[in-house]
Amino acid sequence: MKVSDILKVKGSALFTVTPDTTLQQAIDSMAERDIGSLVVMEYGDLVGMLTFREIIIILRENKGSVGTTTIRKVMDDHPLTCTPETDVNEVRRMMLERHARYLPVLENRTLMGVISFYDVARAVVEEQGFENRMLKAYIRDWPEEQEGQPG
Repeated sequence: MKVSDILKVKGSALFTVTPDTTLQQAIDSMAERDIGSLVVMEYGDLVGMLTFREIIIILRENKGSVGTTTIRKVMDDHPLTCTPETDVNEVRRMMLERHARYLPVLENRTLMGVISFYDVARAVVEEQGFENRMLKAYIRDWPEEQEGQPG
């Protein structure tokens, strides 16, 4: 299974911000949409990723306030990325090694979507369920042995 398969099921909704967006605006946007990350774009290029992890860190450092902080000051400016052709098993390994919960998907320099650890886990479970059903159907349809023939 490829990342493109996950994107087909997930849909094409993308939420982006610029580095100069205030952190408070980003928090409001994430809360309204019930999302855990925003892709940071500038002049059509991916320049960073903002997740709840960066927000929690700044809240701790500022005793619960984000003030007028902009995303540029707190974003991950070297986010881990993948392509639509990346194998899902490779994505799982990458996400686990870097503790990444969200992964922008780029084709050349074009943002195709964002996949989450949840999206990957759901895809793997669904794929395993499908394989399980196919195996059970195959076993149920197993031809019976006829007498006198080796089985």
